[in-house]
Amino acid sequence: MIGIVVAIIVQPTMGSISDYTVSRFGRRKPYIVIGTTLDLVFLVGLATSNTVLSLAAFVTLLQLSANFAQGPFQGYVPDLVPAAQVGLASAMVGIFTILGAVIGTAAASLGLVMGDFLIPTLVLGLIHFATMLSLLFRLDEGPGAKDRQGRSWPAIVALVWGTDILRERSFVLLVASRFFILGGSAFFIVLAIPYLERSLGMASPDDRATWLLAITVVAALSTVCATVPAARISQWAGRKPVIYAATGLSAIGMTMAAVAPSPLLVVAAAVLIGVGAGSFLAVDWALMTEIIPRASSGRYMGISNVATATNGVVSILVGGLIIDAFTRAGAQELGPRAAFLLAPIWFAIGALLLKPVVEPQRVAVSA
Repeated sequence: MIGIVVAIIVQPTMGSISDYTVSRFGRRKPYIVIGTTLDLVFLVGLATSNTVLSLAAFVTLLQLSANFAQGPFQGYVPDLVPAAQVGLASAMVGIFTILGAVIGTAAASLGLVMGDFLIPTLVLGLIHFATMLSLLFRLDEGPGAKDRQGRSWPAIVALVWGTDILRERSFVLLVASRFFILGGSAFFIVLAIPYLERSLGMASPDDRATWLLAITVVAALSTVCATVPAARISQWAGRKPVIYAATGLSAIGMTMAAVAPSPLLVVAAAVLIGVGAGSFLAVDWALMTEIIPRASSGRYMGISNVATATNGVVSILVGGLIIDAFTRAGAQELGPRAAFLLAPIWFAIGALLLKPVVEPQRVAVSA
């Protein structure tokens, strides 16, 4: 819950501040460098924690530093990508988002096998830091900062949650839709280990690690394969129809996983979930980029990414409560399956929230 609060406050605030920042390195980079450097420090603390209290403290600090960097980072696609290439750029965002998830899951699987998460966590931190250095030295930031018009920084911060956002009705609805659709897929990700252990009876950590990696790789490959075609299709068919199709595929995949008697059927379900997730990631980002005011892209993309930052936490909280309830009732094998069946409901809510969103006209070229 603390992580949710930190993400909601920090990411949009830093995104908005970066919209107005003037520095020799650009308006986004200083915050990305600071946040990512602190990420590495807090990951070391996380990896070496020996108590629940220290673990919670470093997770909270990591949320703070990560969102400090991610808020400004979210503004880059609207800042730098021409309208005709938004579809392709959004597909690339989806591909590399999944690539990050695969690397993280592979590290988690390695940690399960080793019985020690220190080295895998440190490796993730170094990869994270190296990509930041690439951005720092190679990226041209593009547009300059917005004019503060004499306002102080506290006044700029106060504008972040101004009621003018409510006038952007399509934006608000799209953020809410993103939360539920991403949250539906998150059930599959964050509850995978208790699902393999309790619902499929995998007592061995080695077996769980092997199947977790296999399922993740299949889902990731399916996601990557779907992103570019989905972006291209959405360029002429529209963004919303592709998102509807994505939620349908993901809902079918999650239902299959919920009733699967064996891990092989879960792998098949992962294909549908991956295709749905890839299609959604590519097209949703494009639609968000087209809707927001570009001059305030840090602010709006920071707010929109609150849905991305919080859906997994909410899914693991809700799913965990369901699993605990079934465990107390003496049916622990049914808990993860029941939690998975919440996902189709999440997808349906996301689709309903998307319906009133007004899709703007796009440049009539291929993505």
